[in-house]
Amino acid sequence: MDKLTSIFQLREMLSQLEHDVGLDTLSRIERDVLLAAHSLSEGTGAVVSSEQIRAHPLLTSVTQATFYRAMRRLLNCGFLERADGSRAKTYTVRSDRIDPELTSR
Repeated sequence: MDKLTSIFQLREMLSQLEHDVGLDTLSRIERDVLLAAHSLSEGTGAVVSSEQIRAHPLLTSVTQATFYRAMRRLLNCGFLERADGSRAKTYTVRSDRIDPELTSR
């Protein structure tokens, strides 16, 4: 099997998994922002700042305006929420918004 075939198969599996957990309605940038925030959070309810998310390697080529549009959409969809009792620009990832039946497999 050549490398392009392997990449295609991985991409297909990832696409199916994103569909299964309900992330297929998000744009690629929105998914990358959500995944970056999740990777930076240290567990359920952990607070992560927009500056930390913005500096993540997944997002180095994303413009500031596009980043903040993605953040706003993730907030509106409920995947992120503003952190309680914290200063502005801090968020928690709502991983409970992902289908719990699928993530417990």
